[in-house]
Amino acid sequence: MTAARPVLVVAEQLDASADMVVDQLNQRDVPVMRFDSADFPQKVSVTAGHAPAVTGWRGTLDDGHRSVRLEDVRAVYYRRPGRPVIADTVTEPYATWAQNQADAAMLNLLSALPVRWINNPHSDRVAAHKPQQLVAATRAGLRVPHSIITNDPDAARAFAKQLNAPLICKPVLGGRLNTGTGRELMVATHRIDPVDFDDSIRLTAHYMQEAIPKQYEVRLVVVDGNMFAGTLVGTSEKARTDWRTDYGAIEYGTTTVPAKVATAVRRFMASYGIVFGSFDFAVTPEDEWVFFENNPAGTWSWVENRTGLPIAAAHADYLQGTTA
Repeated sequence: MTAARPVLVVAEQLDASADMVVDQLNQRDVPVMRFDSADFPQKVSVTAGHAPAVTGWRGTLDDGHRSVRLEDVRAVYYRRPGRPVIADTVTEPYATWAQNQADAAMLNLLSALPVRWINNPHSDRVAAHKPQQLVAATRAGLRVPHSIITNDPDAARAFAKQLNAPLICKPVLGGRLNTGTGRELMVATHRIDPVDFDDSIRLTAHYMQEAIPKQYEVRLVVVDGNMFAGTLVGTSEKARTDWRTDYGAIEYGTTTVPAKVATAVRRFMASYGIVFGSFDFAVTPEDEWVFFENNPAGTWSWVENRTGLPIAAAHADYLQGTTA
């Protein structure tokens, strides 16, 4: 009897979303090998070869407890793994060089596997760029906020005057600040007043947008075209501006995605070649959906836990190969 082909789960050990997908696959008796790229090369070993006239890399991935043949892998769930950690015995500048080599080897070797992906990391990296997302969303048929990226205070003032409406500012890249104290602070979306604009704007890029009036917000999780829409109603001013700043002031629910929005979202994802996305929308008092951004590796376990939407099962369906 031929052994079932395994699914690779590449994620940090403490990742609730990955845990839920692994649990679903285990319930279906689908073999899983889970590892973190941070364990390579100290705890994980890889040996792979490519020969002329052979379409694909062949070899083994081994973590000391389990081993899989790369050519037998049926799918890969790639979700926020760490970077390779090099042994302390390697000093700089060789440690950084070795880390970059290990990172590139693992990333590109896995990416070359001709299997189902959630999501291929090369596609993920392109899909994560926020300014380009607004272009792709507009092309796909989604409404987006008026936006500006600038380090010119005069341009910022002109933008505010043109809109004559409340404004917000948010990070262009990521949202956490390393304070050097061992703690990271989240840089949240926040309201801004043009009266406060001064020459400090020249110090870096600022990403400003019109503040969209919100009836409620939606965290829309999409898996292989399937839509799972969790609603968030902020009951405090902080939560209404950025719900991540006041989890205790959020009411959760579910909603149905309008057909026009669903079609545009699928078109957006197809433009990047991704099958998973974690979208943030605002729904206005007029019931219009406004796209904010998509995180192609966004968290979703809390959406399922709060709403019961079967997101993990949809992941498992795709990775197992039960969908077309």
